[in-house]
Parts: sequence; structure tokens; C-alpha cells
Amino acid sequence: MKDLIKYIAQALVDNPEKVEVSEVQGEQTSVIELRVAKEDLGKVIGKQGKTAKAMRTILSAASAKVHKRTVLEIIE
Repeated sequence: MKDLIKYIAQALVDNPEKVEVSEVQGEQTSVIELRVAKEDLGKVIGKQGKTAKAMRTILSAASAKVHKRTVLEIIE
């Protein structure tokens, strides 16, 4: 899941080398934290949050396949 989010985020931003993804594992739920450069934050979130919502939808579909719940946090 972590690699999926990193791949999508790097494709969206101008500074792909500054994309950082970390994962906090729990028993049933994982939290994926995404950090990008400050000037790329708007590209990852998108207008009215549509890009972030699309990333969360893809992530939830992929995590449902492995019977886990995954949450995406975009950190400034």
C-alpha cells in the first residue's frame, strides 16, 4: 500500500524526490502518512480535495482485497 501511494504522489508533484511515505501498522488498521514539498501540497490535495479523495478511494479498494483498513493522512 505504501508503494502505491508513493507511486501516485510522485507522478503528481514537481519534486518527486521530496515525497516521503511512512506507515504505522495496527492490528486491523494501517495509517499511511504522506509528506510532500510545501509547493506541491495543492497538487496532491487537488481542487476541493478531489485528488486526495481519489487516492483514498484507490487505497481503500486495494486494502479491501487484503481484508485490512488503511487510512491516508496528508501531512504538511
